[in-house]
Amino acid sequence: MRRISLFFFLVSGFTLLFATGSRESDADMKTNITIGISKIIAHPALDAVEKGIKDELSTRGWNIQYDDQNANGDLNAAATIAQKFKADKVSLAIGIATPTAQALVQTLKTIPVVYTAVTDPVAAGIVRSYDKGCEYVTGVSDRTPVKEQIELLLKINPAIKTIGHVYTSSEENAVVVAGLVKEVVRKLNLNYVETTVNNSAEVRSAMLSIAKRIDALYVSTDNTVVSALPALVDVARKYQVAIMSADPSSSMETGGILVAWGFDYYKMGRFTGKLVYSILNKEKKIVDIPTQYMTNPNDVQIFIDLDVAKALKLQIPENILSKASKVRENGSIR
Repeated sequence: MRRISLFFFLVSGFTLLFATGSRESDADMKTNITIGISKIIAHPALDAVEKGIKDELSTRGWNIQYDDQNANGDLNAAATIAQKFKADKVSLAIGIATPTAQALVQTLKTIPVVYTAVTDPVAAGIVRSYDKGCEYVTGVSDRTPVKEQIELLLKINPAIKTIGHVYTSSEENAVVVAGLVKEVVRKLNLNYVETTVNNSAEVRSAMLSIAKRIDALYVSTDNTVVSALPALVDVARKYQVAIMSADPSSSMETGGILVAWGFDYYKMGRFTGKLVYSILNKEKKIVDIPTQYMTNPNDVQIFIDLDVAKALKLQIPENILSKASKVRENGSIR
């Protein structure tokens, strides 16, 4: 009996030691996490994504250290940031917007990468398929409904005949959307005028080059252009050009945008944070996680600026106004 008791005592002791070690390892996993966040440029939408990610992960009770990096619109800087994350051996890297996600994927071959606010991850070469991830790469797309956005603009102002578009020729997501805009505009029997930029400093002059020839301007989720939104708005006001934007967050902050229809980017950040948590928690293999899309109607916002409508002498139909998530009137948003 004593021998049996001693045996069970020893076994129990080893089991307890193993269990304690497991708990310590689990605790270490939850406290020794470094996430590198690479953002292509600072503007309200991308800032909201970053905040949403951190807010979501803060609810998980893990002690996460963040390495926040901003490429300031510079592709070389994005590549340098990726090299830094590799040297520092971050636990996981997040690329906010296409160029930074591309740089991370090209450099971090064995470190998990989550992309977010990326319009077309396949066209950008970030993943090979929408239906599955790569071994270390998956993420969230913010592809927007271009056709429906432009049709909404036409319902507000049926007199529009020519739509302009300013986009960044070196930003893959911007080029993809430009192709969609061109196709939609022509199918709607409208005229299309485009011009491209290489950086945010060129946005004002680009807008000036087409302002006299257009009735309205479509602004996509082009990070370079959105970061220079005040310059676009200044020119649009001067030439009485209506602006439709795919970025409600930046539109509400900047002002001067007639209508915006797109994702709530803070919610996109929370959505991305959940994905990051599932990867860190090893709930699924990354390769088994396809490109994620925000499909909840509550994740989409329509913003209408009645002050801009008044300046353009436009009356917003009540059936459209009633669908707006946010409205600016007399300088206040409600």
